[in-house]
Amino acid sequence: MRISAKVDYAVRAMAELAAARPGDLVRAEDVAAAQDIPVAFLLTILNDLKSAHLVRGHRGRGGGYSLARPSAEITVADVARAIEGPLARIRDVGLRDLSYTGPATALLDVWMAVRTSLRSVLENVTLADLVDGHLPPAITAMATEYRTKEHHRGRTTPLAGQDD
Repeated sequence: MRISAKVDYAVRAMAELAAARPGDLVRAEDVAAAQDIPVAFLLTILNDLKSAHLVRGHRGRGGGYSLARPSAEITVADVARAIEGPLARIRDVGLRDLSYTGPATALLDVWMAVRTSLRSVLENVTLADLVDGHLPPAITAMATEYRTKEHHRGRTTPLAGQDD
């Protein structure tokens, strides 16, 4: 599975907004600088997030952006869906509309498991979790398992294309 730069930037931008004091507005330029995101790309992302009712934009001299809901009520999955739609798309077809035959029949169950796995992570991590640096225990356990496996493979970080 691939997480696009747009989704990565969107989650990082939302974390910046979540870290702001309640009621404060954050300028797009400040978010872009803090997270090293191109401003023009960030403005497109913020527009998508506004359309999804995850952020509010405030115009004017003291304008900026703020979360539309408390950070504890916005999940990483909410942000990803606002930017790219369903979490796991298979050929841009809904899983209900897929069917396979012969030796590939069980593949539908694999795709269902992939979607369930993504949901189990992304729907259980909120912006508040990110900002606080305290992820749910199940998520921390998965990350620890990943690090352990990478360590046993002799790598401290995954190599490009070898992120399995």
